Amino acid sequence: MSVAERGPTVARTVSPPVPTRRQSPSPAKAVVVIAPLSLTIALGLWGIRRKNTMWGDESVTYQLAHRDLSQIWLTAQHVDLVHALYYTVMHGIFGLFGGGLLTLRLPSVLAMSVAASGVGLLGLRLAGPRAGLLAGLVFPLLPQVQKYAQEGRSYAMVCALVTWATYALVVSVPHRARWRWAGYGSTMLLACLLHEFAVLALVAHGVTLVVSRVPRPVLKAWSVTAAGVVAGLLPLAICSAGQSGQVSWIDGPVRLPGLLVMAVVGVACALAPLGARGPVRLSVLAVPIVVLPGLLLLIVSLVKPLFVDRYVLYSNIGIALLLGAWMDYFHRLQRSSRNAWIAAVAVLAAVLAALVPPSLSLRTPQSRSNDVTAIGAAVRKEGRPGDGLLYLSGQHRILTAASPEDTRFLTDLALAQDPVSSNTLAGVELPARDIAARMLEFDRIVAVRAAGAHSPTDPREEAKTSTLRRYFREYGTTHVNGARVTVYVRDHDPSPKAGAGSDSPERAVG
Repeated sequence: MSVAERGPTVARTVSPPVPTRRQSPSPAKAVVVIAPLSLTIALGLWGIRRKNTMWGDESVTYQLAHRDLSQIWLTAQHVDLVHALYYTVMHGIFGLFGGGLLTLRLPSVLAMSVAASGVGLLGLRLAGPRAGLLAGLVFPLLPQVQKYAQEGRSYAMVCALVTWATYALVVSVPHRARWRWAGYGSTMLLACLLHEFAVLALVAHGVTLVVSRVPRPVLKAWSVTAAGVVAGLLPLAICSAGQSGQVSWIDGPVRLPGLLVMAVVGVACALAPLGARGPVRLSVLAVPIVVLPGLLLLIVSLVKPLFVDRYVLYSNIGIALLLGAWMDYFHRLQRSSRNAWIAAVAVLAAVLAALVPPSLSLRTPQSRSNDVTAIGAAVRKEGRPGDGLLYLSGQHRILTAASPEDTRFLTDLALAQDPVSSNTLAGVELPARDIAARMLEFDRIVAVRAAGAHSPTDPREEAKTSTLRRYFREYGTTHVNGARVTVYVRDHDPSPKAGAGSDSPERAVG
């Protein structure tokens, strides 16, 4: 057959290859990041001052972060070594922005906002945009997250670091690049140095990888990284073990029921077929984060009580992911049914309504176990210039140390060396005999006693209580959140108030 018989030929031209362009972030990804961030900041700023009050743990942060770096380090040799890095960070922040109440709490607001964005990105990667957005929005609504987003302690920062370490883990599994594993390890180590119990999240990550049956090289890379994190944490863990007396106040699990409810709800959500993108499934990642840290801390508490819910605050990452993915699954399951939509909206409205009372309560001074602002104000009100001041026990001196003006005109009867010069939290007290002798030099003594505190058997404390019992009588007691402020007078006081005595009415101060 000739060429003419074959018909006309069509010339084909080959276009030159178009250079690939780096994809810009999708609008969905931007929303997943910005919406949770904005909601968390809004909730964090709402009532952040708590009527200009501060509680005991925040007071410790406030006091130590105002000391010089050398003083922070020397104090950490005696007490609170586990929080030394956090105090150092806050010292720098105070130096830049001033040491007020807002500066104390705003870092936690920002840290929790960053954590919310991380939760959203995790949900996006593991279950899609809608699940990510829902998880990111659920996270700041959780009562425990709202509480510690407004607290001048390290827990919000730890939560943010664990969140982004978890995201780095998920990203590292398919790519296997060494720099990604280095980023994961560095973030986890920093979280652990801010609070040692962040290492329990490392265990949860290991369980996730084993259950996910990731390739052996990935598991090996994680094992090497985890070993590096543990090695970096080990010196701090060994040194801080000698300060275990700091947690002697824990005599049983603190707020365990809330964590149990969260674990049950999380496991129930995981029974649904949630997002299954990539080598790591959402439920396999989230359930260990919800369950394992608290469970391991409970097991350790069988030997020494250590369980406090805020120590594993980052467990809320897992429950937010599970709830967000479950809501996305419910939407996909029932999207064709109008009745289902109405039911879903009704349930959502009921949940939001149920969150209003705890959200309001968390922004009141009574939401914390004590209020050092009220304690200091009560001491200032009840004391007269020249009165003696006594702390029962001496470690509770920190309850008024954040505002020295409250005790300026009173004489601390037991104090031998102040907290700053002695590089301690509560100072160094006189011997028992000297304390008793000084007490007898005063006709009026203002005594501060923390609510629920056990009477220590230290000779100094015995000298205080026995001298009060033998030579003084109670003039009146003011109850404040977390403490009692009692005025004692000598029996020969020339001008007692009418009706004063041990059976005088006690006053309550909100």
